[in-house]
Amino acid sequence: MSTQVFYFVATLSILFSLMVIFAKNPIHSVLYLILTFFTFTVHYVLLNAQFLAVVNFIVYMGAIMVLFLFVLMLLNLNKETEPAKSPLVKIAAAIAGGCLIVTLIGSFKAVSISNPLSLKNPGLGLVENLGKELFGPFLLPFELSSLLLLAAMVGAVILAKKDHTEEA
Repeated sequence: MSTQVFYFVATLSILFSLMVIFAKNPIHSVLYLILTFFTFTVHYVLLNAQFLAVVNFIVYMGAIMVLFLFVLMLLNLNKETEPAKSPLVKIAAAIAGGCLIVTLIGSFKAVSISNPLSLKNPGLGLVENLGKELFGPFLLPFELSSLLLLAAMVGAVILAKKDHTEEA
């Protein structure tokens, strides 16, 4: 059953990623990209990597794609403001697309399709194991990186704060 789900979600991933490329409206392209990231989240769940699934869902789908959507809505893209492309750019794009197709055909010939990967250790991608590693042998680097991020946030606040002593 999971093999059928894997192939179904893989087909959806390919379909939605092609829709990202071929959508004429940039807003629709971003929405298809969100769906593509959702299919990646399903792949992570199928591979028993819950932490990656949650991070992909929250960070990519929730934050970055919404930011892309807002930026595209603020840009107000339309055909009147788009500059005309020279024939040289169109030829370069055709050559790059042909190189991509040749690379894809070569990689498909080199890869043999078999059953999806089955994990030997079923607890490999669990959040519990990640926490044991972070708070076990990697506790010192983890805490040092948190102090570094804290220092960066304090520095950003100090740099962004207006200097009120000169105005008084």
